[in-house]
Amino acid sequence: MATLLDAYEAIMIFLETGGDVLTIIGVTILVMWTLILERIWFFQTQYLANRRRTLAQWQGRTDRKSWCAQRIRQALISSCKQSLTATLPLIQTLVAICPLLGLLGTVTGMIDVFSSISLVGTGNARVMASGVSKATIPTMAGMVGALSGLFAITYLKRFAQRQSELIEDRLTID
Repeated sequence: MATLLDAYEAIMIFLETGGDVLTIIGVTILVMWTLILERIWFFQTQYLANRRRTLAQWQGRTDRKSWCAQRIRQALISSCKQSLTATLPLIQTLVAICPLLGLLGTVTGMIDVFSSISLVGTGNARVMASGVSKATIPTMAGMVGALSGLFAITYLKRFAQRQSELIEDRLTID
């Protein structure tokens, strides 16, 4: 229990040191990773059942050559692609926003440094150091969030592309 309380205190000190922008970055990263984990869960559970249904629906058709059958095939493929890529653009947007929020934290931290210099002067290093840490911590957090999200979105996009090609290949034309 003591280690959980110590971890909580460390997180609160970290958030305090980073300023308000760090909280926004944290929420952004939390939303991004919630969506990433939802996609992974979807790929492993829901999509497999959806793919089986789609294949069974196509294989159950007697007519797979006509123009109408080709349009139905395209609709089935499109439906699968849409389900695979449902939240990927939103995840990509959140990945792109993370470094920008880190930059916002840098700017607000530097504003604090300059305002403390104007109030106290350049002789107080502690006041300046708190502003500099307030400037660098959000930058680091934004970059870490963006990098982790970048690796995840690359994996998710590749998986969705492979599955789209697979379903297209499996819906054969007689």
